[in-house]
Amino acid sequence: MAKHETPLLDELEKGPWPSFVSDIKREAASRAKNEKNVEFQIPAEVCEDLLGVVELSYHEGETHWKHGGIVGVFGYGGGVIGRYCDQPQQFPGVAHFHTMRVNQPSGLYYSTDFLRQLCDLWEFRGSGMTNMHGSTGDIVLLGTTTPQLEEVFHELTHKFETDLGGSGSNLRTPSCCLGMSRCEFACYDTQAICHEFTNVYQDFLHRPAFPYKFKFKFDGCPNCCVASIARSDLSFIGLWRDNIRIDQEAVKAYIGGEIPPNGGAHADRDWGKFDIQKEIIDLCPTKCMWMEGDTLKINDKECNHCMHCINAMPRALRIGEDRGCALLLGAKAPILDGAQMGTLIVPFIKVEPPYDPIHELIEKIFDFWMEEGKNRERVGETMKRFGLAKYLEIMDLKPDPRMIKEPRANPYIFWKEEEVPGGWDRKIEDYRSRHQM
Repeated sequence: MAKHETPLLDELEKGPWPSFVSDIKREAASRAKNEKNVEFQIPAEVCEDLLGVVELSYHEGETHWKHGGIVGVFGYGGGVIGRYCDQPQQFPGVAHFHTMRVNQPSGLYYSTDFLRQLCDLWEFRGSGMTNMHGSTGDIVLLGTTTPQLEEVFHELTHKFETDLGGSGSNLRTPSCCLGMSRCEFACYDTQAICHEFTNVYQDFLHRPAFPYKFKFKFDGCPNCCVASIARSDLSFIGLWRDNIRIDQEAVKAYIGGEIPPNGGAHADRDWGKFDIQKEIIDLCPTKCMWMEGDTLKINDKECNHCMHCINAMPRALRIGEDRGCALLLGAKAPILDGAQMGTLIVPFIKVEPPYDPIHELIEKIFDFWMEEGKNRERVGETMKRFGLAKYLEIMDLKPDPRMIKEPRANPYIFWKEEEVPGGWDRKIEDYRSRHQM
């Protein structure tokens, strides 16, 4: 019999979707069954008390978690999220309920042996519950007590040869898509640069030095599978700067029905004959595609790399061969100043080891933000406060029309007097003479 009645939580088990309530109940039953055979390092009823405290929060309409203050492992300022329950007498199993973030491998590739050992560790020293993965990308280990933090950390670093992830006002754990390991659209090796940045910026990752959090995310192509454009302070979006490669015979095969659209997905439904005009050309946002007879034409100078045509006709269209990435700065969720997407700062850059030009740019961003950023102000909010022109100046970048988000959106880039030949007086004199003023 359950330790706590949970009528409100039980409602979340109804319907066709997976339920976190069912998962917690299953773990609670497992711990209760194995309590006599397994020596748990935290109370076995942790999952049951978790259900109880969440039910109480739903019933009273307020949280019963209080922030844990400073709790962590020796020498680290990040990686552990302190949590305590404000009803420890009623729910002793979650009196402490700290969460640990673990640095995930690039591309989220694991061995089954690694996962089994990790689950065994957390079953023994934690609640047994995990979140694969948090919004930062980390492996998230949910719920343990303060004395177990150092024990878990020791095993992670010595047995698993991995590290804690980021939390607090620091660099969060860099994350990336599968990249070239599995994706034909990847324009650079996302896993290689993600691993490199995790090592190079390790000190920023574990010892908070920023006004607020900072995230790197690496998307191998504009499909943006890790949503870097909306969720990372500095996003890397792979693209190409030459022409889309076209296999005209494959184009004809799509039109003729020899190649099924969408890779044959939903073959059990009749979507009708593939219509390249309706399904590809008319949906191009820049109208840069057209047919001349049975030949597909693309004005690549107008292409904005939306990926729609390549996704829909992958056997006919391929990404270009001159590949790199674009850098966008300042995306964030709505914490203080509302949500905002990344602002383009570098339209194209090659992504090749040792990544020196990218490192130099990052150091300039960090230096200015750490000096001028307000407490709990993301880098995008600092850029908004100072203006794009100021940030381009400190990053030593030249203004580019592609930095404008939409037509007639003015980024307020002005000429400086030293940049005008002869100075402003000469410029005004020339203007007056041309207009006979």
